[in-house]
Order: sequence, then structure tokens, then C-alpha cells
Amino acid sequence: MLAPCGVSIFTAPVRRVWTPCPERPDRVAARVEPPKVITMSLKLYAHPFSSYCQKALIALYENGTPFEFRMLAHDNPQIMAEFAELWPIKRFPVLVDGGHTVMEASIIIEYLGLHYPGPVALLPADARAALEVRGMDRFFDNYISTPQQKVVFDSLRPEAERDKRGVAEARAMLDTAYAWLDRTMAGREWAAGGTFSLADCAAAPALFYADWTHPIDARFAQVRAYRERLLARPSFARAVDEARPYRPLFPLGAPDRD
Repeated sequence: MLAPCGVSIFTAPVRRVWTPCPERPDRVAARVEPPKVITMSLKLYAHPFSSYCQKALIALYENGTPFEFRMLAHDNPQIMAEFAELWPIKRFPVLVDGGHTVMEASIIIEYLGLHYPGPVALLPADARAALEVRGMDRFFDNYISTPQQKVVFDSLRPEAERDKRGVAEARAMLDTAYAWLDRTMAGREWAAGGTFSLADCAAAPALFYADWTHPIDARFAQVRAYRERLLARPSFARAVDEARPYRPLFPLGAPDRD
């Protein structure tokens, strides 16, 4: 359940403890212990419409990890001040675990796997398999998200300050990345094989917004089918729904789909 302050808390089951009865040594009496309240210390500073925040949220939702969502919004100066104090670079998401601050979505996901493991292991224990997952994670961040954001951010500039050449190069990079991914995904269900992983946490929001920015051509059937599988994944579907009210903020205009 959620406490009024937004901190996730859990109530452990009631325990019955059997102890000897003083009056009748041959019998035992039941004593009921009050339930214990366990408070989770995780706080995520994030915005639901951010692709990298969604990446971290997918990991949290996959394992049902309790956390407090600290919504980054300019009409909440207190949280914005907390965020700036925690990470002066002001890039999100940021995870706080007690006195420990974790930056960068990929590192947050690995941190959760180490300190708050759940039924879904998002990074394989085998070092060789983990390399494949990390490599695909870097692919989606560097060659899908980065050029996608270049196009979007450039659209926010005044006309005289726009980088036409840079945008053209970013769009070309997306086409190249789509083509490589289409070949790579042949025979795969998920980015690194048959198991949902950190790489898919990266892929879901990356391909979601990339298709809005530079549509995935029909010739990349494997990529389009993979994107649909990601949208059907409950953890990402939840993140998409939570971000739905913010679609008018998309600078290029959000399509009427997904």
C-alpha cells in the first residue's frame, strides 16, 4: 500500500507464536505478534514522459519493486531543488536508496538487480551472456535514442539556429540502426535472445519514440514486430499509459496510435 507521504510500505503477515502455558505445562498457548511494517527507502526522481525514466520504470515494474516516485515538475520547486542537490548535472532519472544516489538508467537497473533482486533477472549471471545484454543496451541508447533526441531537440530551436545537416545525419543513423536491428532480431524474441532483459528496458522507449520521430519503414518487419511485442509487455504498457497525459508535450506532434 502507499503511505500518505508517498513512501511504499508493506505489512508482514500476522504471526502466531506458541509458548508453554504456565498453568498447564502439558499445554501450549497461542500468542499473536503484531504485524511488522517494512518501509522501503527507494526514491526515483523522474518524469513519466521521459524515455530514460521509462527505461528505469520498466525494471521496477518487472519485479514489482516498491519505490516512491518523485515527480520532476517545475511547479514543484521543492522536488526540483532536491534533484539539483542530488545531481547538479540535472539529467534524469536518479535513484536514491537511503544515503546512496545512483545516476543513469542502465546503472540504476543493474543496482536494482544487485540490491533488490526479484523474479525477473534483467542481467544474466553468466558474464558472456551479460556482455551481449550490455552491448544491446548500448546500441539502443547510442544509436536509437541519441539520434532520435537530436531530431526532437533541434525542432525546439529557433529556425535560424537549427542544424539541418545534423538532423539529416541523425535520420540517416536511425535508418542504418533500423536495418542492423532488423537483421539482428531475426529469430529472436527479445533483444539479447529468449529472455527479457536490461536491453529490452532500453529498447522499449527508444523504439517507441524513434518511430514517432522517424517512422520505422515497413521493410524493417522484424523491428516493427519487436516494437509491438514491447508495447504488449505489461511493464512497458504501464509506463506508456502513465505517460499518456503528457503526449501534447511531444514537439513533433504525437501520432494518434500506440
